[in-house]
Amino acid sequence: MTEIIPRLSDVAARYDAVFCDLWGCLHNGKTAFPDAVAALRAYRAGGGAVVLLTNAPRPKSSVAQQLLGMGVPEDAWDEIVTSGDAAQFALLSGAVGRKVFAIGAEKDEPFYTDFAPDIAAFAQGQPPILRVPLREAEGVVCTGLRDDLIETPEDYRAELLMAKTLGLPMLCANPDIVVDYGDRRLWCAGALARDYEAMGGRALYFGKPHPPIYDLARRRLAALRDTDGAILCIGDGIATDIQGGIAEGLDTLFITGGIDAAAFGPDSTTPDAAKLAQWLAERQLSPTLAMGHLR
Repeated sequence: MTEIIPRLSDVAARYDAVFCDLWGCLHNGKTAFPDAVAALRAYRAGGGAVVLLTNAPRPKSSVAQQLLGMGVPEDAWDEIVTSGDAAQFALLSGAVGRKVFAIGAEKDEPFYTDFAPDIAAFAQGQPPILRVPLREAEGVVCTGLRDDLIETPEDYRAELLMAKTLGLPMLCANPDIVVDYGDRRLWCAGALARDYEAMGGRALYFGKPHPPIYDLARRRLAALRDTDGAILCIGDGIATDIQGGIAEGLDTLFITGGIDAAAFGPDSTTPDAAKLAQWLAERQLSPTLAMGHLR
């Protein structure tokens, strides 16, 4: 049964490290959540390691710059692992071919050019990845919508149908379906991959809840410190953060005040226990812990 807790510090001593989601937990895409920042800083001060684990399709350096721009200090984390990082490994290994048709925004350009040291080392000696028109492609790489402020997945139906007809696999660099940007809800790459599969196409995923991002997170955590201690996965995505953590055999902390906040009562800071229990039962998932907002 899921235990509702008021603060991360109440359980901090149980865990040597946390894998913490970003959107909906640490920030809303525009501004950081001060209580969440304070909670992670306090956890690190107590000896715990913080790995920020995000389905952002960009490399970790880009995410770090975004966090600093929001006022999240560098002492709030030890390492960052992104869906983009994990997907870069697959891209460079030729998972969808060497000639790819790219779908994504200008802000996602670092996915093709900016590699963390471990990925850059892997890239040495690999044949180049070329971005080409759809009819010349061996595969599709989707980092997101080209303009997620105005577009919807329906705008891509013709392109996806053509890619499916050509038999192209899709590399999805962000499995999230939607994300909250301030007070707006925006579509993510996962929505296009979902539609592509519904058409009969084949999509490959590398972010939460799929294993590659957790494998990378463990490798980077091991490079930081020698630990076999317990890890806690923190997130507001039941089908990504929580499902992924459970599948990895890790404890999970469900942040109910994030993307599904409306389901748990009028006070997003304190979930209604009965509503939470029913909602989780319907999804047949049982997080170890829950709280309204990370603090």
